[in-house]
Amino acid sequence: MILSLKEIIDATGGKLLSGGINSTISGISTDSRTIKEGELFIPLKGENFDGEMFIEDALKIGSASLTETINYVSNNNKPIIFVDNTKEAFHKIAKYYREKFQIPFIAVTGSSGKTTTKDMIYDVLSMKYNVLKTKGNFNNEIGLPLTIFRLNKDHDMAVVEMGMSGFGEIRRLKNIAEPNIAVYTNIGVAHIEKLGSRENILKAKSELVEDFKEGYTVILNADDDMLAKLTEKKGPQYITYGIDNGDVKAFDIVLKEESVKYKVIIDGYTMDIELNVPGKHNVYNSLAAICIGIKFGVNKEDMRKALANFQPSAMRLNIIDVSGLKIINDAYNANPASMKAALSVLKGYKDRRKIAVLGNMLELGDYSDLAHEEVGKHVKDEDIDVLITVGDFASKIAEGAIKNGMDAKNVMMCKNNVEAIELIKEIKNDNDVFLIKGSRGMKMEEIVKFLQESANK
Repeated sequence: MILSLKEIIDATGGKLLSGGINSTISGISTDSRTIKEGELFIPLKGENFDGEMFIEDALKIGSASLTETINYVSNNNKPIIFVDNTKEAFHKIAKYYREKFQIPFIAVTGSSGKTTTKDMIYDVLSMKYNVLKTKGNFNNEIGLPLTIFRLNKDHDMAVVEMGMSGFGEIRRLKNIAEPNIAVYTNIGVAHIEKLGSRENILKAKSELVEDFKEGYTVILNADDDMLAKLTEKKGPQYITYGIDNGDVKAFDIVLKEESVKYKVIIDGYTMDIELNVPGKHNVYNSLAAICIGIKFGVNKEDMRKALANFQPSAMRLNIIDVSGLKIINDAYNANPASMKAALSVLKGYKDRRKIAVLGNMLELGDYSDLAHEEVGKHVKDEDIDVLITVGDFASKIAEGAIKNGMDAKNVMMCKNNVEAIELIKEIKNDNDVFLIKGSRGMKMEEIVKFLQESANK
């Protein structure tokens, strides 16, 4: 990445306060602790930090900085550019840089499964193309621009993840990345606290395709009752996937403890797909990747190989085997749909005691009690042997399980991870299988770490 300071000023509408205008920058940094030589520092502001305080630290290594302080005086003669809003300037620079690349941009969104779907798409496309993808969960207004700044002339296309919690966020991300292909996983109730209903969640997610036109493509889950409404929009091409519905459908699905097999018909040819990750929900995620592979002409056998070799990101249904103890680490995040999907995976284990350790699901607002109770019903329906809940909200999972017939002596409620760990110490056996899952704020990986360490002793 090489941009001149003049390009930065033109892209942001900024004003040079000090230093020369003829220099260039070779990257963007928003963190003074990790900035590299040649990079432009963008001091962002948050609830608990103000990047402006670290401009001088950043300039000890970096080449230039933005500022919102019109009379900023630097301790050195490196370039300082004034802008009205550093976050907006950050977005403008990312948009300017993205427009230098006339390549397909694929945006993945939905209530759950975004990261896994994005990673599967990347693996399929990488069999034929050089692809840029979002690292980890860099799917917000900070992470997306940083992803775009990783673009270089060798990339054939990009696949990026777009998350949101309210109206306008997807639109801002879309305006930066300018995708021409949208992939929708599902519309659930994640972030319903701010948006109030699934209809509003769909409306917010629809910002991604509001100006899609002929030549653009929308790929969506046809089994999702809300997403079907998106196909009413005229203009873009629609490719649908599913189990019950869709242009690309899975059938003869075989769910195993730690893998899935199914068949899919592509251009009249029946292809056997095997995923070394569990769960029916991963059938949907992989079908989205197959749709992308078809669109971009990836060889069918290469698609099959890519999906067979797929490995999930950290703390997303990672299956850990330690001294006979099985741990399903799905601690990265949680919403009702992903909770139920993970419980279905746990159900698949035979001849082991199945223990679900479930934490609070956050950002559910008025729907929280009902959502947690529904998960509790699912615990009972999936014949889970022991339920341990962590947190005040999650106690409703326990109530839901007992209300629907689970034996109360097999249901335990804990206030926090420390309590849960103490309880697990008392009840665990070497042949147990544990599912650990909760919202990101619950840090349920602490329990996973304990289980791993205790099993190794």
